[in-house]
Amino acid sequence: MLGGWFVGLVLAVVGAAAPAASAEGFATSAQASVLVCGGSMMAGAHFADSVLPVMREHYAGCRRVALVLHASHPTDRDAMEARLRTAFVHLLGDGVTVESLHRRDVAGALGLLRAADGIFVGGGETFVLLGELQRTGQLELIRARVLAGVPYGGSSAGANVAGLLIGATNDFPTAEVVSRAALGVFPAVINPHFPLPETKADFDARVGKVKTYLKFNPTETVVALGNASIARLHGGEVTLAVGRGWIYRAAGGRELRVGEGVRELAR
Repeated sequence: MLGGWFVGLVLAVVGAAAPAASAEGFATSAQASVLVCGGSMMAGAHFADSVLPVMREHYAGCRRVALVLHASHPTDRDAMEARLRTAFVHLLGDGVTVESLHRRDVAGALGLLRAADGIFVGGGETFVLLGELQRTGQLELIRARVLAGVPYGGSSAGANVAGLLIGATNDFPTAEVVSRAALGVFPAVINPHFPLPETKADFDARVGKVKTYLKFNPTETVVALGNASIARLHGGEVTLAVGRGWIYRAAGGRELRVGEGVRELAR
């Protein structure tokens, strides 16, 4: 009897803590600030020069950044953490503390997310990332932290999971997931590493795949981002901050302009 009461209480508390998404799966707040990058945003151990200004603005004032590196293979996470620590120190100065969740057990990782004032989610295997976020309860906690105003940045797989669901990823399903529903803090489905029109065959092939996806999912919207290209939700508006990006719906698509609000994603 006591066990059933306790389980019910825990479920009630977890349910109360988790922010509710809209009917479309989008969860946001006036404080939410979400940066999604198409990938390949680093030059050696630093962020690429082209993305430094928007990254510096996005993470301004952050002193404790939590890294979520689940998408990379466990044997690669120490090296990725060291590389990103160097990049964030270069970005924000010597006073910043940067730690990856993989250093801690499940409870410790949740504690790190609660204490962090910035979150960055790296690239790799999207389904491995989403499955781990679901399994550990980190998905709900990250969403809650973003809605409370903690800046979120994600590259490639990290951009994918910021979106409404995993639909236009380029990754193989390397792990089982409970569902394709993602964080839902960015109001679209993401397609990273989008080829540029100058590589016509690759570009046309990817556009064709996105259009096919939308034939089967006509109510969804896909934001496609090239390498080192960034879209940002801030102050309730989505803009293409750096590089090149496109937006696609079942009725058609268009290229985005840097600095211009994406009217299709206005709420």
